[in-house]
Amino acid sequence: MLVSRYAAATAAICGAMMLTACVTGPAPKSYAAMRAENPRGILVVPALNSTVNVDAADYFVSTISRPIAERGYYVFPAHMVKRMLDDEGLSDAGLVHQADASRFAPLFGCNAVMFVEISRWESQYLLITTSTNVEFHYTLKSCITGATLWSDTQAMSYSPQASNSGNPLVDLVAQAVMAAIEKAKPNYIPLTQTANLLATSTAGQGLPTVRVIFPRKSGRG
Repeated sequence: MLVSRYAAATAAICGAMMLTACVTGPAPKSYAAMRAENPRGILVVPALNSTVNVDAADYFVSTISRPIAERGYYVFPAHMVKRMLDDEGLSDAGLVHQADASRFAPLFGCNAVMFVEISRWESQYLLITTSTNVEFHYTLKSCITGATLWSDTQAMSYSPQASNSGNPLVDLVAQAVMAAIEKAKPNYIPLTQTANLLATSTAGQGLPTVRVIFPRKSGRG
């Protein structure tokens, strides 16, 4: 029941944010650089974890490939990427993020590199409420020029709320229980999935879909 409520809540947040973006959101991003290079394959390197949660980067990597692939890009397998980077002496995410994007082209044959920094991954407990928060900064760089082709930032929060039963004491206890459950085992994955979906798929802000150019058929005779 808690999981289904959490999924419904994050879906509602996602829908509300998309609706708000359509009405009062920022101006559409320029995709001139992306269209000029038209990358087909994106290498997602290990996330730079700037939080105190040592597991954040490992959890994050399990959520990022699918939304990028759904935009039409080939995404290199995460475990293969990590293994090859280790072989090249780039086992530390900090070193990877300091490297020039052009360095990865001969290693993987990629067109662009996605760098992600995790700046928030926390669960804050206050009295009888718990707030789980994540924040990510996405930067896509060209393997040809090293220039930034696209960037985005997403921050998401979730606070479990007890239903209104009409009995204040029952609701207070229920809310305390839900907050304790969330504090004991914060469910970061739905928030992260929602953040990635918004970053990659929001109209005018997300990654543009891959343009497939079909060769012209030669005329007969």
